[in-house]
Amino acid sequence: MAIIINGHDLTIEEVIRVCRGNEKVQLAPEAKEAVIKARNYIEKKVEEKAVVYGLTTGFGKFANVVISPEETAQLQKNLIMSHTCSLGKPYERKYVRAAMLLRANSLSHGNSGIRLETLETLIAMLNEGIHPIVPEKGSVGASGDLAPLSCIALGLIGMGKVEYKGEVIDAKDAFDRAGLTPVVLASKEGLALNNGTQMLTAVGLNTLYDAMHLMKTADIAAAMTGEALHAVAKAYDPKTHALRGHSGQITVAENMRALLDGSGNATPLQPNKVQDPYSQRCMPQIHGASRDAIQYVYDAVSREINAVTDNPIVFPDDDEVISGGNFHGQPMALAFDFLKIAISELANVSERRVERLVNPALSEGLPAFLVKEGGLNSGYMIAQYAAASMVSENKVYDHPACVDSIPTSANQEDHVSMGATSARTAAMVLDNAQKVIGIELSAAAQAIWLRQEMGEGCIDKLADGTRAAYDCIRSIAPPVEKDIIMHDYLVKFQEMVENDTVLDAVEKVVALK
Repeated sequence: MAIIINGHDLTIEEVIRVCRGNEKVQLAPEAKEAVIKARNYIEKKVEEKAVVYGLTTGFGKFANVVISPEETAQLQKNLIMSHTCSLGKPYERKYVRAAMLLRANSLSHGNSGIRLETLETLIAMLNEGIHPIVPEKGSVGASGDLAPLSCIALGLIGMGKVEYKGEVIDAKDAFDRAGLTPVVLASKEGLALNNGTQMLTAVGLNTLYDAMHLMKTADIAAAMTGEALHAVAKAYDPKTHALRGHSGQITVAENMRALLDGSGNATPLQPNKVQDPYSQRCMPQIHGASRDAIQYVYDAVSREINAVTDNPIVFPDDDEVISGGNFHGQPMALAFDFLKIAISELANVSERRVERLVNPALSEGLPAFLVKEGGLNSGYMIAQYAAASMVSENKVYDHPACVDSIPTSANQEDHVSMGATSARTAAMVLDNAQKVIGIELSAAAQAIWLRQEMGEGCIDKLADGTRAAYDCIRSIAPPVEKDIIMHDYLVKFQEMVENDTVLDAVEKVVALK
């Protein structure tokens, strides 16, 4: 079933279905009417020779240069060609598809003045799988993602390179093969296509979606570690968390109770200790704070994907064209900087739990570095190094990009958001965090197996939730009895996290929030 867009009620989950699942997109009838109405108004203004920014004037610092009606089409084409200044490796297909969808959804409001046939051609490109090549670097997130969105618009007018059916070919050739006709831009259309926050939002949205799954997987990893280290489960008592009142904390504590329900390893009271270290005992507070941050980002992104973010904005009913600043990426820049910090903390505390598993001074009787015949074998010694490296790398990426404005366009654009950098670094942080939590899952499963080998019956005493995780892991990766090529082994766990393999197995047994 196609996703129907009208500029008002697109969801994050629908964007994922389009950008990853290749679902088709259709324009709602009421959106078509709104687009036509706005376009008729624009053409009226052109006929009247009204002075309107971007319609009959130049752009940015050239806003005071009036352009003749005969030159307006060339003005729009020049805008797109001159602004395709992105450099670096291309964005992944899922990001480009998401950006194309978000741009189409924004235009479908009927406040941008684009022609209906132009918008429908953009949607047809998406449905036919014609994906413009968009280099990653070059957006300051101020007049939107000018450079990357211009790369998408370049494909729309039959220029530049696109990816089509697994090949990188000329856009014109892809249009010919798909039976489509490239757009010849009319007045206002270039500006409507390249002013907006859709590229940075596309990257951040995909990162957010995966982070929402990673939150749950992090809870599973912590529960597995709790089983291996005989956690004091009383720390997850609902009375404690209700007193503080943070919803994320309450949810994580609930998840931990569900995951450890019936465990003979992680019990409410332990005979040899009163409390656990913070990485285990305060896990609901730490994971929960990240959850609350991610919820904030979810709400912000849900608004942004249904926003009009180009300039100027057309109000046909009010006979106004307003030159404003909805293209400024600050709302998303702040959100995605917050997102990457929230994800980083999931990895930071995960690495600390890995340290407790591998360190014989902290692991409550487990063999050093989780391996038999230590000395001859190094086991998980360097796995913890790798986790430490990645959480430290994340601290570099975590510097908030949004505080580092730099003036552009001869100081006309004297404050920019750097939201594209916020989104891209959030994706980098996510990649590292998935790997770190994969290492914790691997180490925790190894520790559980070793306790079973030591005669403690740890596997037999697992809760239903953690047993589902353990069995899933063991169906893919056997225990490490002696040193192996750890890279190949840990990649399996990274993939289990990225593909939600362990999460899906656990959620068949325990409902996580």
